Amino acid sequence: MKTERVADTDVRYRRTGDGDLAVVFVHGFLDDQYAWDRLIPQLTTPGIECVTLDLAGCGDRDAVDGPYDYDRFADEAGGVVDALGKPFVIVGHSMGAAVAELVAVQRPDRARGLMLVTPVPLAGVHLPDEMIEQFRSLGGDADGQRGVREQLSAAFPEAELDRLVATGRHLRPEVVRALADCWNTGHPHGEGPSSYAGPVLILRGEGDGFVTEDMVNDAIAPRFTAMTAVSVAEAGHWAHIEQAAHVATHLDRLLAEAHGTDSAPAANTSRPQGWTNAFAQKSATAFGEAFTKDVVLEASVVTRPVEGRDQVKKVMGAASVIYESLRFTRETVDGPRTYLEWEATAFGGLPIEGVTILTKNADGQIFRAAIHHRPLGSVLRFSAELRTRLAGEIDADYFHQG
Repeated sequence: MKTERVADTDVRYRRTGDGDLAVVFVHGFLDDQYAWDRLIPQLTTPGIECVTLDLAGCGDRDAVDGPYDYDRFADEAGGVVDALGKPFVIVGHSMGAAVAELVAVQRPDRARGLMLVTPVPLAGVHLPDEMIEQFRSLGGDADGQRGVREQLSAAFPEAELDRLVATGRHLRPEVVRALADCWNTGHPHGEGPSSYAGPVLILRGEGDGFVTEDMVNDAIAPRFTAMTAVSVAEAGHWAHIEQAAHVATHLDRLLAEAHGTDSAPAANTSRPQGWTNAFAQKSATAFGEAFTKDVVLEASVVTRPVEGRDQVKKVMGAASVIYESLRFTRETVDGPRTYLEWEATAFGGLPIEGVTILTKNADGQIFRAAIHHRPLGSVLRFSAELRTRLAGEIDADYFHQG
């Protein structure tokens, strides 16, 4: 591990490893760069370099003057990314998630992935004055900070809890107030869809009472086009600390996809990002790249299994175009199987929900996909639409008659 400084600034960053893909970590409110030290050793993806930094006013930079806002933080983290001079995946926690998105948006040519850990909305949380004041006033209040962390976590390791409380207590009150105002007010870029089009992994702890499932579903996930959202059991707002190994498993899969490898490390052979990205591209070719030659598709919208890469990719390419919107809401991995829950609209806003089960071989390619749509009316209409669109390419008797 070595520490370096961005030229002509006071921004220092730590580097671990010497791979050709950088993984840059941005900490959250009241935290510091060392909050990632439980997660980083759990990563198993080869060829990566892990990089951490303290934002202005935080951690080892607690004496640095303001401003303390998203634009400055994005400039600082972006300066680190530029100094590294290589493709990167950026990971942000809570307030740091908004910073991470801004950095990725500003560098689309090198940003290979974005992971948002219990993220607050880039547009801001917009708590009323009496509620945000509870966070603004935490400067120097060790007991108050401990109480917030305990209330919003499910399995905070005691030693790390003590360390972060001590770290947060040293932040000057004016810094804490400015940081709270920053994530509460948000940034104008968060008001519309994100211009970052690469793979996005949104991860929240199931026990997080602040970044709720509704917040993710309503204010964060819909802004991205190539998005997967997952929940981590027995974790709260600091999921990367509370369940570091589980979070590392999800990040390893994103890194394998970003690194352009054929599969994730042996312990993490599932690659849902390839599947979700194919939907984002709405391309039969993109689906074909994820399949084995003898892949089998089973689905409620077909009357019998569709077999073979050429046939399956035609069906999936056509299906992806029918969806007007598609959002993956949950993911679970069990050995070679990945279970994805999703919500979609089609036919002028008709809601459709379902579950997809992907089974992979040892090389990470899909050899069986099972897609279960609901409700029945939507299934029948979707199937009839596929029959029309694939006329002359796929036999009509594969589809329901409506």
